[in-house]
Amino acid sequence: MPPLLELKNVASYYGSVQALKSVSLRVEQGEVVTLLGANGAGKSTTLRTISGLLRPASGEIWFDGQPIHNMAPEKIVRLGISHVPEGRRIFPGLTVRENIMLGTSNRGSLPKKQMEQEVGEMFEIFPVIKPFENALGWTLSGGQQQMLAVARGLMAKPKLLLLDEPSLGLAPVIVQQLFATIRIIHARGTTILLVEQNANMALSVANRGYVLETGEMKIEGSPKELLGNEEVRAAYLGGHG
Repeated sequence: MPPLLELKNVASYYGSVQALKSVSLRVEQGEVVTLLGANGAGKSTTLRTISGLLRPASGEIWFDGQPIHNMAPEKIVRLGISHVPEGRRIFPGLTVRENIMLGTSNRGSLPKKQMEQEVGEMFEIFPVIKPFENALGWTLSGGQQQMLAVARGLMAKPKLLLLDEPSLGLAPVIVQQLFATIRIIHARGTTILLVEQNANMALSVANRGYVLETGEMKIEGSPKELLGNEEVRAAYLGGHG
């Protein structure tokens, strides 16, 4: 079977600046794959290119057996890719419950009973935000907002969930809670492509990982292989400690 997602020699630009240089990667059905790299390496650009927010200059992107590199973002969402961007982007004038419900916008009008059931499932996965379901989204803490953003992404019923820097700016105890939830999401059957600054945490949940460096794919391997790679350890895992 072909991979669920495959990038073939993808190049992307921001204006005249080349952000991705012939990037190739694959995500198999049922995997968690993590994309590591320093700030500015092209990790977020890779996710934006997959979700159609940035059109690749060259190369191909295939998802679930069909090319998507020339598709509009809304069509890509309908195919089953849900992108939870860096920065959470909670709608401030909406309640927690309303923010979650917005995640179904790619699925047409759902029966009220089904919507209520699915929102209830999100509160089961993210119990920490349940007490705030009628509070405005912007009043939540950073960690709670991140969980809300992921819940909203899951409401699209994605075949592939793109997570961009979910632990950014969060306290260590909240990061632990968040990654425990990512394990639950994966166990429930969602395939995940994870961009994450916290390499140790990312590799703890991943089946495979890639390392991007200034827009180029440098290394691919299992978590064990990447953890044992001296270059990776020095750059992203605090050296030998």
